[in-house]
Amino acid sequence: MEHPVTTLAGLGASLGNALPGASGAQAVERAFRLLSLVGGSGERGLALSEAVAASGLNKPTARRLLVALISARMVEQDETTRRYHLGSELYVLGQIASRRHGLLEIAGESLRRLAAASADTAFLSMRRDDFAVCLHREEGGYPIRTHALQAGDQHPLGVGAGSLAMLAALTDAEVEAVLARIAPVLAARYPGYTPEIVARDVSLTREAGHAFNPGRVLANSWGIGCALRFPGGRLAGALSLAAIDGRMGEDRRRDLAALLAREAAEIETRLDRLFRAEAGAPQGDADAAPAPIRPKRPKT
Repeated sequence: MEHPVTTLAGLGASLGNALPGASGAQAVERAFRLLSLVGGSGERGLALSEAVAASGLNKPTARRLLVALISARMVEQDETTRRYHLGSELYVLGQIASRRHGLLEIAGESLRRLAAASADTAFLSMRRDDFAVCLHREEGGYPIRTHALQAGDQHPLGVGAGSLAMLAALTDAEVEAVLARIAPVLAARYPGYTPEIVARDVSLTREAGHAFNPGRVLANSWGIGCALRFPGGRLAGALSLAAIDGRMGEDRRRDLAALLAREAAEIETRLDRLFRAEAGAPQGDADAAPAPIRPKRPKT
């Protein structure tokens, strides 16, 4: 197997050949935009027509860039459906990154406990620029399921419970900047949201200590979320629970918020131990959980 760095170097050359009239940086930016679209399509895969519509590229350009990504094994094309999927090389790169960024592995047990204790659907999300991406969905036992996030789905920060929890964990300056950048997306795709609504939700989230989505994305899907932080307070992601509206009364929301807070503290403890181990710091008593760093309100 080639080393990933070698493959990336080959990708750079392929992109240069694919777009001879574009700068190297421009070709890479366009290719990674397509790669992100392929990843966001999940198991369904991405059609060339969808890639063209979502990226704004013309069909020949999109096709040439996808061929370059296929050559680098970052994208694969299904021979039957002709749809594009993430390739094997990304799995290799992901394994290399997982030691540092293996949030899903660390949070897996907590997600299973949340789903079992609540009987609702538990989610783990992380930030990607101005968006929240669902990493995993863990189903609970309640027979009526919400049609909320699937793994790979993404929404602008502030849209949905976990996404809102992450936005509220940022500083006031960061929140303001994010809201300015996502305003066009909200106007085009999210009729239940405006920057003013999201800003108000951020304030309510900080006051309550958890985020609440009263069905603004899907009318019958309500959610509650809690931010996760790395040691030192940097945002790591979010845990959230979603259920039909009838299971999200005020009393039950308090119970679910307590469940989320407990599991968030457990995950942050695991992250603390991981970072201490990587830094070579003394571990002390492995059974004594250090107090998680969870500032109630970010510094402005």
